[in-house]
Amino acid sequence: MRTTLHGVVAFVLLVILCGMAAPTIAASPGTLLNATPMQDAPAGAKAWRIRYETTDVDGMRTQSSGVLVVPDGAAPAAGRDVVAWAHGTVGIASSCTPIRTLDQIPGLTDMLARGWVVVASDYPGLGTRGPHAYLVGDAAAAAVLDSVRAARNFAAARAGQRFVAWGHSQGGHAALFTGLRAKAYAPELQLLGVAAVSPPTELAENMKQADATVRAMLTAFTAESWSKVYKADISTLADRTTRGVIERVTRACEGDRVSAGGVVRVLRLRLRLGHLDLSGRAPWDGLMARNSLNALDAASPPALIVQSDGDKLVTTSVTRAFFERSCQRGAVARYIALPSADHATTAIAATTDTIGWIALRFAGQPASSDCPTPS
Repeated sequence: MRTTLHGVVAFVLLVILCGMAAPTIAASPGTLLNATPMQDAPAGAKAWRIRYETTDVDGMRTQSSGVLVVPDGAAPAAGRDVVAWAHGTVGIASSCTPIRTLDQIPGLTDMLARGWVVVASDYPGLGTRGPHAYLVGDAAAAAVLDSVRAARNFAAARAGQRFVAWGHSQGGHAALFTGLRAKAYAPELQLLGVAAVSPPTELAENMKQADATVRAMLTAFTAESWSKVYKADISTLADRTTRGVIERVTRACEGDRVSAGGVVRVLRLRLRLGHLDLSGRAPWDGLMARNSLNALDAASPPALIVQSDGDKLVTTSVTRAFFERSCQRGAVARYIALPSADHATTAIAATTDTIGWIALRFAGQPASSDCPTPS
């Protein structure tokens, strides 16, 4: 009996000790985990594919991959200025690594010629273990800020504290959230401005104004991602059949060859989700509000907002309303309206203007504003 009792006590102690195993290791955001040289760097520069540590929406440690491009030559004493590029939607599957070639970063050669370091995050869950937090502002901002930290932690980059965030589409959303989070999350960095091209701001309104096919795809990406990131119950939006369609459609990445079956699935998705309004549907409406941007204000870094009237995905009326509310709250913001570029080409069409605006931020010039002067 005594032997049996000793055995029970030993077993209980073992269970307790296993439950107390290895304490959680605190995250070290911006820690550079590895850097692998790339072969397609522009002349006069070197490039690396990097992996670094960042935090997820709950502040827990996770990893992101990305690319880092550094010009040759001596760096200034204070270190090189940094541009953090944030890419647009490429999918939500872990196989969807966006920065496959460096020509996907607009204006790269011009930026390197100016002596800037360019770092581009893939975001966690794209090229690394998922889930990918699609249009989740806090997680995207952390990934962008920690990409700058990772650049600073790479000795060959000689990256300084000053940086500008520049993003397109999903990346425009990430860049704006970077502006909101920078001081609290990475106070050692100096954010001089945010350039947001075709940025989704009010997510529910953006979806309402998109055409049925675009709305269906955005709803599918958002629902599939947030069901994993926030544990939101996707059955409140879709029955079993529709959930199966969502799962299959969201496995694909931008640039994948579209099969006949893939076209059929998109059409089925359009029929099932193309007119779905997430407003008033808990918890989706609350999550939409949490990840929306109502306006910038006087405490926000200077902003450049670029929008094309030919954009059928992020519509002018939503972006313009965001800009006007920002003006009313004292933001310093420029607004560039392009007449006819489509969503995919807006960042390219605005490259010269954007890089010129970034150069003025690094030159220490006061930021101009297109906001009307208060009467």
